[in-house]
Amino acid sequence: MKCVGVKQVLKAVNMGTVSTVYIGKDAEPHVLAELITICKSKNIQLVEIDTMKKLGEMAGIEVGAATAAE
Repeated sequence: MKCVGVKQVLKAVNMGTVSTVYIGKDAEPHVLAELITICKSKNIQLVEIDTMKKLGEMAGIEVGAATAAE
């Protein structure tokens, strides 16, 4: 993963340095709303992961993550 967390992923999306964004299905929708909108407008692939905990593990961190990107 290139980056983890809503702020870092949003920054990377706006810079055009990521091709895929992963989001935790159990994350708060209002936290992800802006990111999802921007990803769709830039045709960046969105992949839903069952839980934030599983996404955190995929990203190599010990806590859950609402979003990550590569």
